[in-house]
Amino acid sequence: MLAIKVTALYAGICALLVIALAYRVVAFRRGEKVGLGSGGHHMGQVAVRAHANAIEYVPLALILMMIAEINGLSAVWLHCLGATFVLARLIHAVGLVSGKGGYHPGRFGGTALSWLVILILAVINIVSAL
Repeated sequence: MLAIKVTALYAGICALLVIALAYRVVAFRRGEKVGLGSGGHHMGQVAVRAHANAIEYVPLALILMMIAEINGLSAVWLHCLGATFVLARLIHAVGLVSGKGGYHPGRFGGTALSWLVILILAVINIVSAL
């Protein structure tokens, strides 16, 4: 039986982050009595985008990580990339919220690190496939 334990670890951690971000959206909507979207509230838009941004990046990174793990990438590399990705997503979420949707070093740094991890995993998978 094939075990993909490293990816499983980071998938679980990322799932907790996604749920935490979703909770912020739900709490905002309940507090402002907004049924859908942000109701025109700027900080509601920020909460929705913080959650949506994680939803946009997390699945791709995890799919790439899982493929790399299945193809034999070492656990050390997988942990380095997985931990960096989780850190990047946390930094991005904090930066987006702290910057109130505007520029914030955490938002920029989190995005850059997320892209870097995804690019590294993409290259590893392409090379592995050739």
